[in-house]
Amino acid sequence: MHSAIAMVELSSIAKGMEVTDFMLKSAEVALLMGKTVCPGKYVVMVGGDVAAAQQAMRCGVEKGGAQVVDEFLLSNIHPDVLPAIGGVTDVNAREAVGVVETFSVATCIEAADFAVKAAGVTLIRLHMAYGIGGKCYFVMSGDVADVETAKKAASQVAADKGALVYSMVVPNPHPDFWQQLVAG
Repeated sequence: MHSAIAMVELSSIAKGMEVTDFMLKSAEVALLMGKTVCPGKYVVMVGGDVAAAQQAMRCGVEKGGAQVVDEFLLSNIHPDVLPAIGGVTDVNAREAVGVVETFSVATCIEAADFAVKAAGVTLIRLHMAYGIGGKCYFVMSGDVADVETAKKAASQVAADKGALVYSMVVPNPHPDFWQQLVAG
């Protein structure tokens, strides 16, 4: 596990590929993700110690220039965040559901990390910009008070960056709705 991760999100695929190589050469970091997302954006995520991840992000932002859409540096990322990006997390009990939707992938991941650190919630999934116009959202569950607290924390992070689309809490989801959420 890396002590920090950094992401740069760009509006150009070719520039994103160039930035990926530049970031990897600028510091002792590992490539965690480098790929296209809708609508024609590119995200690069690296991991390493805090200083290295910060150096790589700064270099990526500088190299990306006007094509940079968003970026973040997270030290001590919560262990539930990266698995939620890769798919649906197993959840045993049907509990309250919260959803936070953002305009960028980077802000969504950052907000998800804040959410799980703010309250005792489980990230069910984090959907990154595929087929949804470049937006991103994450789904979490837990008791109503924790989901509400986590939603508020995550929404504030996204709102501060001007990237919050909408957030909500469903206190008692219908069984069919719940099944849709956990099935992926």
